[in-house]
Amino acid sequence: MSSQMPPAHPFDFDVLGDDKLKEECGVFGVTGVADAANFVALGLHALQHRGQEAGGIVSHSSDHGFNSARRFGYVRDNFTRASLMETLPGPLAIGHVRYSTAGSKGPTQIRDVQPFFGEFSMGGAAIAHNGNITNAEALRRELIERGSIFQSSSDSECIIHLMARSLQRKVPERMMDALRRVEGAFSVVAMTRTKLIGVRDPMGVRPLVLGRLGEGWVLSSETCALDIIGADFVREVEPGEMVVIEEGEVQSHKPFHPQPSKFCIFEHVYFSRPDSILGGRSVYETRRQIGVELAREAPVEADLVCPVPDSGTPAAIGFSAESGIPYGMGIIRNQYMGRTFIEPTEQIRNMGVRLKLNVNRALIRGKRVILVDDSVVRGTTSRKIKEMILDAGAAEVHFRIASPPTAWPCFYGVDTPQREKLLAASMSEEEMRDHLAVDSLKFISLDGLYRAVGESGGRDSACPQYCDACFSGEYPVEPADMVEKGFKLKTAAE
Repeated sequence: MSSQMPPAHPFDFDVLGDDKLKEECGVFGVTGVADAANFVALGLHALQHRGQEAGGIVSHSSDHGFNSARRFGYVRDNFTRASLMETLPGPLAIGHVRYSTAGSKGPTQIRDVQPFFGEFSMGGAAIAHNGNITNAEALRRELIERGSIFQSSSDSECIIHLMARSLQRKVPERMMDALRRVEGAFSVVAMTRTKLIGVRDPMGVRPLVLGRLGEGWVLSSETCALDIIGADFVREVEPGEMVVIEEGEVQSHKPFHPQPSKFCIFEHVYFSRPDSILGGRSVYETRRQIGVELAREAPVEADLVCPVPDSGTPAAIGFSAESGIPYGMGIIRNQYMGRTFIEPTEQIRNMGVRLKLNVNRALIRGKRVILVDDSVVRGTTSRKIKEMILDAGAAEVHFRIASPPTAWPCFYGVDTPQREKLLAASMSEEEMRDHLAVDSLKFISLDGLYRAVGESGGRDSACPQYCDACFSGEYPVEPADMVEKGFKLKTAAE
C-alpha cells in the first residue's frame, strides 16, 4: 500500500475565503474493465468540484493484490502520470476526492485521505465515503474502549472498525452490520477482491448512481462522471439500498428500515455540477428555474442581470429570461486560478477576491446591476464583490440569491461555519441588506426553491422530500455528537 508525505509547509489559500459552503466529497468505482484505475482517475477528475484537498485510488488484481495511492491536490496533477497509474493494476478500483468535513481541522494529513483499507479474516476491503456520521465521536469512544486502534481523524474510519467487529462471514453482510450502527448521511463505494459495493443511507441524503461501461459497471456520486468515461447511466442507487456487483451481476439489498427521502436540496443549488442529473432532473434546468422563481418573487427595475460566476450563472439566465432584463457577463472569472498558493505574500493575500474575479468595466459603468449568486454565508465575499461593482461605475447594485438564507450549519457532509458565524442566523433580510450596503437584497423563498425543484405546491406539498436543514433548522437526524457538545437545536419559538 503506497502513500505520500504531505508537502512541506502547506498553506491552503482559497481566494473566496470561507464565505462559501465547501463541497463534501466525491466517490467513484469501476469493475469489469481492464485498467479500472484509469477510468476511476477520469471519474474523479469529473468530480473534482466535490473536493480539492486530496484524492486516492485503491485497485485490485489477481497478480498484485490490493494497491493504493493517495495524494494531496488535484487529480490532474497526480493521477495522470503513467508511472503512478502503473502501480494500480486490475479490473476493479475505487476512488475518492476529499474536502474535509469531519475530523481534524488542522492541515490535511495523508492518513485522513480515502479510500480506507482493512484486512479482515475473509480478505481485504476498501471503502470511500461521502457524507458525515453524526454519532462518529460516540462510536469512536466505544470502539477505542473495546481495543480498536484508529489511524486517522476521519469519521469514515469508524465503518472499517465496525466491520472488523462484525460476526458476519462476508464483507457485504459486515458492512450492513456496521452501517446499521451509523447515524447521519452516507454514500459509500467499497470493494473486496471480487466485489464492487455501493450503499446509500436510508434517507438518501447524498447522491449515488449506477452506470454501465461495456461489460463493466460503474458507481459514481454524479452522472457527469459517467459521461467522461463514456458510461451509460442506468439508475440511481435508491435510498437505503446496497448494490453488490460481482462477475457482471448486480444484486440489490435493502438492509435498513425504510425512512422518508431527505435528499440534500443544496445539491440542486450549488454542489452538483450543472451537467449532472439528480432525481431525473437536469441540475442546470433546476438552477435556471430558480432564477425564474426569483424574478417572480423579487422583481426590481434594473439595466443588467449578471451572475457571480460560475455557480450563479444558470439562475441569472433564468432571472433575465423571466424579467426581460438583459443578461451580461459583468464579472469575469479567471479560469486558471487555482485554490492553493504555497505561502502567499501578504500583498497577494490582500488582493482577495480580485485574484479570481474581475469586473467587466465597459459593461457595468452607469448601469443598475442585479447580481445573482448561489448563497450568502458570512457575507464577506458579497461585500467585496459589491465594492468591485461600484468601483467600476455601477449606478446601483441589487443582490438576488438563489437559495434561502443559510441560517443553520449542515452536519451531513458539508463544511459550514458555526451558527453564530452565519450572517442569516443573527440578521433579518433587511439587516443583511444594510450590512452589505447594497440597494436591495432578496433571497428565494423556501417555497420558491421547492417549486424550482419540481414541487409545484411548494415545501408543504413535498412533505418535505428534501433535507433543507441549513435553511429551516429542521434536522432529519439529530446531530448527536454536536448536541452532546452543546449545539442548540431549533425551538418551537423559532
